[in-house]
Amino acid sequence: MAAFTAADVKALREKTGAGMMDAKKALEGANGDIEAAVDALRAKGLATAQKKSSRTAAEGLVGVAVEGTKGVAVEVNSETDFVAKNDKFQDFVRKTTQVALNASNDDVEALKAAAYPDGGTVADKLTDNVATIGENQQVRRMKTVSVTKGVIVPYMHNAVAPDLGKIGVLVALESEGDAAKLEELGKKLAMHIAAAFPQALTAEGLDADVIERERAIAREKAAESGKPENVQEKMVEGAIVKYAKENALLSQVFVMDNKTPIAQVVEQAAKDIGAKVELVDYVRFQLGEGIEKEESDFAAEVAAAVAG
Repeated sequence: MAAFTAADVKALREKTGAGMMDAKKALEGANGDIEAAVDALRAKGLATAQKKSSRTAAEGLVGVAVEGTKGVAVEVNSETDFVAKNDKFQDFVRKTTQVALNASNDDVEALKAAAYPDGGTVADKLTDNVATIGENQQVRRMKTVSVTKGVIVPYMHNAVAPDLGKIGVLVALESEGDAAKLEELGKKLAMHIAAAFPQALTAEGLDADVIERERAIAREKAAESGKPENVQEKMVEGAIVKYAKENALLSQVFVMDNKTPIAQVVEQAAKDIGAKVELVDYVRFQLGEGIEKEESDFAAEVAAAVAG
C-alpha cells in the first residue's frame, strides 16, 4: 500500500512545480515523506527551490508595535480568515502586541501569563475568545528588537487594519543620525525584507541544519554531473556560497534597484545622513509560515460541522 495519498501528490506538485509522475515517484522513493521528496526532486533538477514562507497554511494576523527604541511583532493564529476579519479578534491581537512590548523576553508562555488590559491574563482572554467566536486560536510567536540610539521602523504588508496584517516587518537601525532620514531608510529596507524573505542578518546567522540540507542537495547534484571529485567539491561550495548570499539580508541584492547589496545600501545612506548607521536586527513574520494544513482538512471540518 502506498505510504502517501493523492492529496500528498497534489501538495508536492504545488510546492515544487513537478509533474504528476515525477511527484509520485519521489514520494514512493521517500516512503511518503514530503520534505524528503522535495529534496529528491530538487537534487534531480525537477523542482524549484521554494521558501516555506510561500506555503502559508494558517490564518489569523500578525501585529507590530513600536515604542521609542523598542519594537515587537506577534503572530496569533486562527482556523479561518473569517476570524481574522472579526473586530473582537483584531482587538485581541492589537492589545496582545502592546502587552508584548513590556515583556522582558520573547517567551510566548510568559506573554500569555501577562496581565491583559481588560482584566485577567492574555491566556484568559484567548480562552474567552475561543468560546465566544467558536474557533481555535493560538498566540504562536513573538520577537522583540531594540536599539540604544536610532529607530525601530515598522512595516505591514497586506494590512487589514493599522499595524495588523499578513506580513509584519520591523527594522532596527542603530544611529545618532536624523530620525526622519533613518525612518525613510528603514521603510525601504522593510519593504525589501517583506519581498525578499531573508533567513538571517548575515551568512553566519543562517540555520546550520538548513545549510547542511542545502549541502546534501548540492552534493547529489554534483555527483550526477560525473565530474572529478575535486571539481564536485568546488561545485558544492559554490552552491553554498550562492545560497548564503541570497538568503542573508546584508548580502541580498536590493529589490528596488536589483543590483546593490543591502550592506552597501546602508553604507550609502549613512553618507547621506552624515552619521554612522548600522542595521543591527530585523523581524519578518509572515502569517502561517512553516505551518502546513491541507485544503482537505478544512473541507473535512466544514463537512463535519454540517453533519453535526
